[in-house]
Parts: sequence; structure tokens; C-alpha cells
Amino acid sequence: MKARKVTTRRILSLGCAALAFVVATSHLAPAYAGTSSGSFLVAQRSIKAPPGFSGLCAKYNWACASTGHSALSNDAVVKLATKVNRQVNRQVRQIEDQQQYGKEEHWALPTSRGGDCEDLVLLKKKMLVERGVAAQDLLIATVLDRRLNSHAVLILRTQSGDLVLDNLTNKIVAWEATGYTFLKLQNPKALSRWDAVLAGGLITDKPTASR
Repeated sequence: MKARKVTTRRILSLGCAALAFVVATSHLAPAYAGTSSGSFLVAQRSIKAPPGFSGLCAKYNWACASTGHSALSNDAVVKLATKVNRQVNRQVRQIEDQQQYGKEEHWALPTSRGGDCEDLVLLKKKMLVERGVAAQDLLIATVLDRRLNSHAVLILRTQSGDLVLDNLTNKIVAWEATGYTFLKLQNPKALSRWDAVLAGGLITDKPTASR
């Protein structure tokens, strides 16, 4: 069967499960599309927040409130983020929302039982904000991983580009190196809002990067 091009419009119109089905049944070879200048994820347009995010800003003010510029150097921030990413990954047990809350999507800080990928993202963001990293440089993102599973990661926006904190690895890497398809991202200028980014992995469009 001839491979089907996954366009921006098609990605936006499909849920993750439907997208995975299209890819699996069309034998699509993943195509990488990065930004054309610089290493920052680029907002394409405003989009509805992911399920589970509703009410989160009121529940956790640090999740959506801008905290101003960080007093830490770029190197210090990356070093701190690496430490926090490793610590949370090691200490928090992985448990799905369905098992813990009896529903598919429930974004919250991990409990004593553990948490899923969104929960670990929230804990990492909280810890880094408390340690002086600017909240607007810590952006929650939803992606499809390399197996086309729905996933969430934390984007650390540095002076040189966007890095990814991921519960699947202790190593922090540039977003381009993950092989993930980046779907949605918190808007850094208004953290209660979300943008479609549509980059990497399956996306074939190549937007111009800017910051």
C-alpha cells in the first residue's frame, strides 16, 4: 500500500488513537521535520487544552503563573533539570490513571501510589519552579512517542533551544532528538492556554522557527 502523507490538517483532525491506526494501516515511514532555524518548538495556532488539564491552573497556581526571569545561568538550569528529571524518574512509581483514579485522564501531582507521565511532568515543573527556574520556561507538551502512544513531557526552554524532560529516560535531550511527534504545547506567554506545534516524528511540514 502506498504511504499516506500525514499533513498538519490531518494531524489536527485526528485523535491519537485514530492517528496511530492510520499510520499502522498505511505503512507510513516516519519523516522527521524540525524547525528550519534554531531548536525551538514553534506554535502553529491556538488549540484546545488536552483532556485532564481543565481546572489545573486553579488547583496548582505554579502550573500556569508566570514567575519572571530565572536568576540561574543557562548551564545551572540544565544541570538542575537533569538532576530533577533523574530524581523524579527514580522515586515515583509508574501507575496509570485508570488504575489509580478509575478514569482515563486525571492530571495531578503523584500520590503515594505514584503517577503517570502527566503527573511526573507536573512534579518536575513544581520542583524546578521552587528552585528558581522561570515557570514560562517549563512547558508541558503532549506528543506521540516513537511507538505512536500518547505521552506527555516537560519542555525546558533554554537560551539555545528546547530540551525534553521525559519519564522514559533520565537523559535530557533536544526535542529534535527524541523522535517524538509534538502535538500541543503550553503557550509560554499565557500558560493557561495551549498551542498546536506539530513538529518532529510524523509531521512533514517545516515551519520557520522563532522565539
